[in-house]
Amino acid sequence: MAQVPQRFFDALAVRTWCGLSLRALGRAREEIDAINVYPVADGDTGTNLYLTVESAAGAVEAVFAAHEVDEGLRDPSRTRGHTADGPSLADAVGAMAHGALIGARGNSGTILAQLLRGMAEVLAARGDSEHTGGPGLRLALRHAAASARQAVAHPVEGTVLTVAAAAADAADGAGGDCAEVARAAYEGARAALAATPGQLAVLERAGVVDAGGHGLVTVLAALVETFTGRAPAPVAAPHARVDRAVEGECAAEGRCAAEEGDESGPAFEVIYLLEAEDAAVARLRQRLDTLGDSLVVVGGDGLWNVHVHVDDAGAAVEAGVEAGRPYRIRITHFGHGDAHTTKAERPPRERAQRAVVAVVPGEGLAALYTEAGATTLLARPGEPPASGELVQAVRRAHAREVVLLPNDAELRHTAAAAAEQARTEGVRVALIPTRSAVQGIAALAVHESERRFDEDVVAMTSAAGATRHAEVTVAERQSWTTAGICQAGDVLGLIDGDVAVIGADVSQVAATVLDRMLSAGGELVTLVLGDEAPESVADHLEARVREAYLAVDTVVHRGGRQGALLLVGVE
Repeated sequence: MAQVPQRFFDALAVRTWCGLSLRALGRAREEIDAINVYPVADGDTGTNLYLTVESAAGAVEAVFAAHEVDEGLRDPSRTRGHTADGPSLADAVGAMAHGALIGARGNSGTILAQLLRGMAEVLAARGDSEHTGGPGLRLALRHAAASARQAVAHPVEGTVLTVAAAAADAADGAGGDCAEVARAAYEGARAALAATPGQLAVLERAGVVDAGGHGLVTVLAALVETFTGRAPAPVAAPHARVDRAVEGECAAEGRCAAEEGDESGPAFEVIYLLEAEDAAVARLRQRLDTLGDSLVVVGGDGLWNVHVHVDDAGAAVEAGVEAGRPYRIRITHFGHGDAHTTKAERPPRERAQRAVVAVVPGEGLAALYTEAGATTLLARPGEPPASGELVQAVRRAHAREVVLLPNDAELRHTAAAAAEQARTEGVRVALIPTRSAVQGIAALAVHESERRFDEDVVAMTSAAGATRHAEVTVAERQSWTTAGICQAGDVLGLIDGDVAVIGADVSQVAATVLDRMLSAGGELVTLVLGDEAPESVADHLEARVREAYLAVDTVVHRGGRQGALLLVGVE
């Protein structure tokens, strides 16, 4: 089906571009992964770019959804989905950049996040303007290329940075509207991509173009389709069998080791989000530059994405702690089969028969689930995991059979996509549609790996379904709810996903929620306190249960930064 072209670069064009980019990268992911030899031949550049854009696209969709809700509050007669005006260009590009920043994966994904941020800085600076034309797009592409180069500690030619610069140069020479500028940028990037083997010896010996650059050309092709309605011809990337010695040849600063069989480059990839001031980040860059290579630090306004390859992963994380507050820390060991090993084969690790993979909203729950034997994926407030992250968690569990607990109603489709992907890789996956972490706790409590798979899944599903769930949280803005209109700052009590109580006091709202849940009976109450919940809440609720519900037991857990002040489960 032909894409309806967008005349200007406005919020709808941003949304369209993100969606087209995601689909295009989905089609090209395996091809890009296959040619990934620089800076590390770990075969995941296409996947990392896909996950980065998936996060950006999700953030843009959330802005449109929020706008629909706000419009409904102002005019309740409007049907849901009505977007007469839509969000502003600044809102859309800001969401795109933020989503890419928090979801950036790998070296190329981190650089792409900075490219999108660079574009957003120019487009959002237009103030009240709802759209921009060709001149604005040219400026955005130029600023994107410059800001991405500045984010890399030691830029190397023949990489995605070279392709981005060529796209900006070509756009500068184009006149006319957004379609003409986008087409010129694409053609310039495509020509630069074809020349990358002549700029990096590792690419030339492997017979491939730069993988990150290929990904950027794919994204720019989606930009052309956004404004013309038609996708340009796909890039025909050269392929070759990549020699193991070539795979281990380069680290991100261009330091090479051509000796076949030599281990080269740092042993770990470290990525984390960091809340820190600009001055602290400047010092962090210097510190990490002495620890390793492939250093890319992107972001701004207090939030940064840090990527580096090091031998001492702990030192890289400690440097982040000294600079501010690192979180969503991901450490990947360049193990056997990638750039930093010899040809000697190691025996593969034996697969477990069965594992449980769970998405959890806070560090405290992650520890609880891990202690119970589950493989966990931490989901920070406002940062739901992408389907690719769930697939990676399933792979990390390394089992023939996996029970997947999404623990969030909003993750149902994401988890289903991840389960389907894992099945194509030979893993038997059962998805239990848990809507809250407390339902996951109930399911995990009855898990028995010695049972037949189907029987175990039935028992866990039954336990989760028999657990009513609730949460107490604070409203971020005025909203229309099932219990009436709430104002920003109101305390909300949600039962089974619907707002049931609106109040001003956390303890009172929590007690009301608990009473309503126990009115239908129950034997066990599970309370999970977030970091921001008042210390007295748990004591108040435990005392209430003891006094009013004599046959009911109470269990209290600390959830950490879980978003909600309190999670409640009643079995």
